[in-house]
Amino acid sequence: MIIGSFIFVIIDRKNRGNEALMAAAYIAGAEVFFRQTGALVFYETGKYAVIIFLVIGMFFKGASSKTVPYWLYLLILFPGVLIASMNFGYDAEVRKLIAFNLAGPVCLGISALYCYYKKIKKEDFQRVLLMLLMPLIAQAVYLYFYTPSMDQVRIGLSGNYAATGGYGPNQISTVFGMGCFLLATRLFTIRNKFINVIDLILLLFVGYRAIITFSRGGIFTALICIICFLIFFYYKQDANKQEGTNLRIFLVSLAAVTVWFISSIETGGLIVNRYTNKNAAGQLKEDITTGRAELIETELTAFYKHPLLGIGVGKGIEYREENLGIRIASHNEISRLLAEHGVLGIFALCILIFVPVIFWFKFQNNYYFLAFVAFWFLTINHSAMRIALPAFVYGLALLYIVDEKKNPIHRKRLAGQ
Repeated sequence: MIIGSFIFVIIDRKNRGNEALMAAAYIAGAEVFFRQTGALVFYETGKYAVIIFLVIGMFFKGASSKTVPYWLYLLILFPGVLIASMNFGYDAEVRKLIAFNLAGPVCLGISALYCYYKKIKKEDFQRVLLMLLMPLIAQAVYLYFYTPSMDQVRIGLSGNYAATGGYGPNQISTVFGMGCFLLATRLFTIRNKFINVIDLILLLFVGYRAIITFSRGGIFTALICIICFLIFFYYKQDANKQEGTNLRIFLVSLAAVTVWFISSIETGGLIVNRYTNKNAAGQLKEDITTGRAELIETELTAFYKHPLLGIGVGKGIEYREENLGIRIASHNEISRLLAEHGVLGIFALCILIFVPVIFWFKFQNNYYFLAFVAFWFLTINHSAMRIALPAFVYGLALLYIVDEKKNPIHRKRLAGQ
């Protein structure tokens, strides 16, 4: 129903107000919530919906002629499908394995095609971020009412399923990390005391829900993204505004300390052990990656043995079962690209890393750029591309944000527009 409504709005308004981007933002933010509550038709519905919205949006508004690198990136992905079809065992569900592993990279490619060199007003960009944030807050409220308090459950030092409604702590930590980042940055980009107070309260609430998942990836990513945002935001402030920015930095830091203190009390200090890589007895664990290093090692071995075209899309699950005796999907998109696509995977990574960097050095008008690229890169290194969010956020980093209040007439012309 929601997807159908968004498609109707996009077509009815012919995407004049970037409705496609707003619809994609909402679904990217809500995907994990919908999965958790069983609201999706099938597992990858969120990624497919983002792709459909943005493709319809491009039908009305087109794409820049500068998007050739991302067309090449999409083409690079498909030889791996042919290799996979030849390498899979007879009992493998080929279609599902390929769809599971290819939906995320294709979603990223489509997001990049839509956003690269696309101009968007600063006000519309903030609306896109708000559409991304709203379902994350709704999910946090849902968990507040449908999960027990921490003193009623037995807490372990791995992902805390009791605090996530029984759904994957890693994915929920990831989306709540994005929620924390968006709420924190709103304190700097929106100069309204009433809204700032609401955002600060929500930051405390979402931050607490994120920490007690006991999944560290989303929290570390959020902190790094906030720092990346502040580096560029502070640099672009004039001297008169920097004093107010300093106060807001202090408030965000105070909020972070408060959330950590409350979380430590609620978990009986076990959250401290979790983040310092200690067991319940306070002894230091040997493996800080919780088994991910072994998965990466098998994928790098697969790349070493099949360097040209890789082992094929989705074959990594079977490969680990054959070599480790465990059937588990990749947690690292970089090593997965190398293992399943070979040398072509290296070319794909070069496109994804260097094209945005060149774009940034040319224009430097999006102070979310480094934070969004960092979110994408860090997330795919601990959670691969299981959800649409990192793929969509990567695309947002490529937008050309126009501040008409500062420069209403003369703007730098974008080649390819």
